[in-house]
Amino acid sequence: MKQDDMDNRLRVTFLGYGEAARAFVQGWSATGKPHASAYDIKTESAGSVRDGKCADYRADGIQGCEDLREAISSGDVVFSMVTADQSHAAAKAAARSGIEDHLFLDCNSSAPQTKQASSDVIEAVGGKYVDVAVMTPVHPALHRTPVLACGPHAEEAERVMKGLDMNVSVVDGPVGRASAMKLVRSIAVKGMEALSAEMLAAGRKLGVSNEVLASLDSTYPGFGWAERGAYGLDRMMVHGERRAAEMEEAAKMVAGLGLPAAMSESAARWQALVGAMELDPGEPDANRRADLVIAALDRD
Repeated sequence: MKQDDMDNRLRVTFLGYGEAARAFVQGWSATGKPHASAYDIKTESAGSVRDGKCADYRADGIQGCEDLREAISSGDVVFSMVTADQSHAAAKAAARSGIEDHLFLDCNSSAPQTKQASSDVIEAVGGKYVDVAVMTPVHPALHRTPVLACGPHAEEAERVMKGLDMNVSVVDGPVGRASAMKLVRSIAVKGMEALSAEMLAAGRKLGVSNEVLASLDSTYPGFGWAERGAYGLDRMMVHGERRAAEMEEAAKMVAGLGLPAAMSESAARWQALVGAMELDPGEPDANRRADLVIAALDRD
């Protein structure tokens, strides 16, 4: 790439630099664009937590910023990719740190009412808030993962994201509609993970898990209960705490509709429980992973 082209690249800043943000950057690495920087609160920690995040910056070839104001000033467009429970706090912090005239793409899995509250604080200082929903896991599609965008600045965001070769679709409606589509889907996806974890753990303790899985495969041919159970436990072990925060937002959304949110609340508890165990998923075997959860519960 010529130096002039490098100097004219779009500048993207990430607030939060976890799995999804890294996947986007890794996908863009083959295209030579954009210039990327990030601020992650983990760099304010001590020791191995800070060192690990700085190592992520170096591995991906991006600029790590010391504080939020530096991060925002170094970018033309801001992707907020923190955890769901921190999304509104991140928006408020951005509003105090020079977000005016920037596109603020809120990619967090937050309830529609959380997204609207975040929009209010960003728009109040002259920022341009966009509700963005990341609709599927970021691997293997990386920056081509399907995303939805809505709100008054969604078409501008669409142009920017398509310029970054992202797979973005604009949905009609106010801020919160994209996130509603994501979180209603998550009730099924993350809820099924939690339900499968409970089923597998109970089945292993009772010595009937293989028979139950075979019965389910007979009733629902092609679903692949053992494989899906193993994958769900992997996601819960690796990202359970983040997924729990998402399900808490889903419960907030459901309760705000005047509906019982017991399923989403229970899924959040299971996700948080397994995530806090900090288990290594190891080989993709549903029974083995269920045994790991049982052993961790027994230790407690």
